[in-house]
Formats: sequence, C-alpha cells, structure tokens
Amino acid sequence: MNRQGYIGGSDAAAILGISPWKSPYQLYMEKVGEWQEEIDEKRERIFARGRRLEPIVVEMLVDELKSDGHDVEIIERNKRYLDPELDYLRSEIDVELVINGEEINGEIKTVTPFAAKEWGEQGTDEIPLHYTAQVLHGLMIKPRNRAIVAALIGADDLRVHFVDRDQDAIDMIRKKEIEFWNRIVNREPPDPVTPVDIKYLYRKDQGLIMDADDELASLCAELRGHKQTAKALEELIDELVTKIKLKMGDASVLMYQGKKIATWASNKDGQTTDWKSLAMSLNPSAELINQFTKAKQGARPFLIKG
Repeated sequence: MNRQGYIGGSDAAAILGISPWKSPYQLYMEKVGEWQEEIDEKRERIFARGRRLEPIVVEMLVDELKSDGHDVEIIERNKRYLDPELDYLRSEIDVELVINGEEINGEIKTVTPFAAKEWGEQGTDEIPLHYTAQVLHGLMIKPRNRAIVAALIGADDLRVHFVDRDQDAIDMIRKKEIEFWNRIVNREPPDPVTPVDIKYLYRKDQGLIMDADDELASLCAELRGHKQTAKALEELIDELVTKIKLKMGDASVLMYQGKKIATWASNKDGQTTDWKSLAMSLNPSAELINQFTKAKQGARPFLIKG
C-alpha cells in the first residue's frame, strides 16, 4: 500500500523521534518519494508472520478476556479511518471490541522472545514507547477512552495491556504530525540525525579537500580519544575472556552460588554450500556471468587519522 499520501499510526513514533527503525529524516524522504527502504528479507518474514498470526492472537485475546469473566464482542477488524478535520491523518485499527459495554480500540502485536523485557506485566500500560505513540494516534483518529494491546511473545505468552486516553499527549502528537506534514508540503526536510541518514545524504564523495575549523578539529580529536578508549576496552575484554576460558577448559557452563554466570558451549555442526565456486566449476560463459552481474556502489568508509 502506498503510504506517501498520508500519516498513519506507524509513522507517529518516527515523527516523534522515538522509533527504533526509522528517523524523522528517513520518514520525510519516504513521504516525498526520494527514499525507498531496502528490502530486509528477515524483517519481511517477521511482518508476514505477524499478519498470519493476527487472527489467532485476536482469538486468543477474546478467549483470555472471556475466561476472566468479561463480556466481549468484536465489532470491526482492520478498518481504516480518516481524521474528520485533516484527511492526511489516518489510522487503521487492528480490531475494535466491546468489552462489558465499552467500545475499545485494539492493537495486535507479535513479539520475539528476545524483546519480552520491553513489555510489562499483564494488565499494565507498560508497552514500548513507540507502540504507545501508535495507540494514541489511533485514539486521536478514532476517539475512545482507551485501547487494548495484545502482544503474543513467542508462541504462547500472551500479554494484555490497556492504554488510557491521554489528551495532552494526543494533542502533542497531533501538533507534531501537522508540523511534519507541513514540512512535506513545503519540502523542508528535518535535520539528518542518524548514521543511516548521513549515509543516504552523502553516498559518494566529490574528491574535494576541506579545511577544518576549530569546532570540527575538536570533534575529530574527541572522536580519536573515544576510539582509543574503546580499543583499550576491547583489549581488556579479550584478556578477561581468555583468562576465563583458560580456567573453564572443556566445561560448557560456569556456575556461581547456584546461578549460571557464563557459557562456552559448542554450536551444532552444520553444512554450507560454496555457490560461487560451484558456479565457476560449471565453466559459465562471459555473457552468462555478465547476465547475473549487478552493479554495486562502493562503500565510503570514515577513518579518523592520528
């Protein structure tokens, strides 16, 4: 779906600068059609899995609520809404329910077990901040007093959270989204702030030599100092790891006062195929090699001297 023509719930965190995946600058460039996100197959598989599991998580949510004695009815699924005043503000609500007579927005999330620590205890509003922004955006477009967030962590850990309407936060989000849209209309990009932003903005050098001012020279000196400190820390870490491994020998687990404090276990043996060597052994023609050869932009490494 083309998301260039509007601001949706998943854009809210990026606009606020709290998205773990996207900066305001990157979102702006996507909206004006100048940045096409690279396809990450692993991330695409995660999203596809989430879409497949969403109906199952909704069913689990309803069962959970009913088992706690609530009267539950699903009234809408994946319905899209437009803001009554500004049609570029839109939201798609995963599920809408009536719980004990109260209409509630619902968001469904599937979460890797590695991110479980970001989610609080069952029944609290302790969810990742970027998801809170999405939920409040939804409550702005489809006004209700609260929303429910069902997060399936792994295969069977369902955590149900409630997020109450916070009008002050919603007003702030709305203000930021309007400002961001005005940037799009007026072609005024936000400042680049992440390494990804800089990499996109200055992909190739022009072979120029630049004279540093005092501020830039000071930044380089500060960076040089931090890199030297980091190198010393890496050497210390290597030294400590070596000492610990020397003591462990062929043990795979290290225990202290009944708690596991370190592991040094062998991975299972596996196999890998050297596809490049295999292809060359078949004696392909130069034309065939050219057919499957793609241009690759050279890297632009940053090195600090001294």
